[in-house]
Amino acid sequence: MANNLFFVAFLFIVTTLALAMADEPYNSQLLKGSVACVDCPQDFDLSVQVLVKCDKVKKLAVTYTQEDGTFITELPSDESIKSEKPSNCMAKIMGGPHQLFVSSKDAFAPVIANARESSGSFFTTAKPLGFYSTCPLKGKCIAKDNGFASSKTVDFPLPREWGLAPSSYYIPFIPIIGIP
Repeated sequence: MANNLFFVAFLFIVTTLALAMADEPYNSQLLKGSVACVDCPQDFDLSVQVLVKCDKVKKLAVTYTQEDGTFITELPSDESIKSEKPSNCMAKIMGGPHQLFVSSKDAFAPVIANARESSGSFFTTAKPLGFYSTCPLKGKCIAKDNGFASSKTVDFPLPREWGLAPSSYYIPFIPIIGIP
């Protein structure tokens, strides 16, 4: 009998705690934005990757747009710092399944409060993020050097009879032999 009473009391406490946690309001701050292609045909797939970064927040939000170019994502926030308004957030177009050409003025857009929503939990980009599908400067587009070197390897022909792996597995490795 005492075990049944203990079990009922335990279930009551667990249920009460679960309901108390569920009643806690969820303060998500959603960003609604869009991308626009300047020179694309009407039925062009506008699925691209968008990055959102806010000041004083270590996390980033990365999202993909729908085929029509719209996206909805949660603004990045630290759990330790709960603020009503995000501080100086920016959205940036990152790339897509095809080569994109983005001018520096259209690559970034500041995040602002949505004027149509009074709750304060919806934000939007100040302007659509824009890109081109072809080079807008008639062949004068230069790719940025992002600091990565070529991944080409040297492959010396080794006889198959030796039973060794391709030489590209060995050549880049220079052993450091320490002398005690």
